[in-house]
Amino acid sequence: MIAYHGSTIQIQHPDVKHSKKYLDFGRGFYMTTYRQQAEKWAKRKAARTGGQPIVNIYQLPENWDGLHVLDKIHFMRQMKGGWSLCASRQGKELYKTYDVIIGNVADDDVFKTVDMYLRGIWDKEKALEELRYFRKNDQICITSEAALERIVFMESYQTEA
Repeated sequence: MIAYHGSTIQIQHPDVKHSKKYLDFGRGFYMTTYRQQAEKWAKRKAARTGGQPIVNIYQLPENWDGLHVLDKIHFMRQMKGGWSLCASRQGKELYKTYDVIIGNVADDDVFKTVDMYLRGIWDKEKALEELRYFRKNDQICITSEAALERIVFMESYQTEA
């Protein structure tokens, strides 16, 4: 599988040290399978920090055998009384439980839906129904060295700001 990472630099050897704790899935190296999404991330970072938007391209393994993976399908099933995504945004350390976390990107609309669920206004089924209509996107968060070792840098390119 091919994945993309938006930045302002070429990253041949990704790490998790430069990540922020309060991202959707916590600390990790974030990628997406959508090229346009990575370009958007790169442009956003360049606008915030300066520099040119760069998209890095990686080859991911066909499977993550031997690693702890939380994927999109299981992600929604992990909502035992709350949403894993909200837990990460609140500083809980979901990223320490898994080597790879794959799920959707949360935007304001997603958080409004999650809020409706957490406040008891919508039940889980209604919230999941609403989430089906949001634009397609994804993010892959690599949280461990063991998972990072399986990623192969292919190339990078500069996109227009």
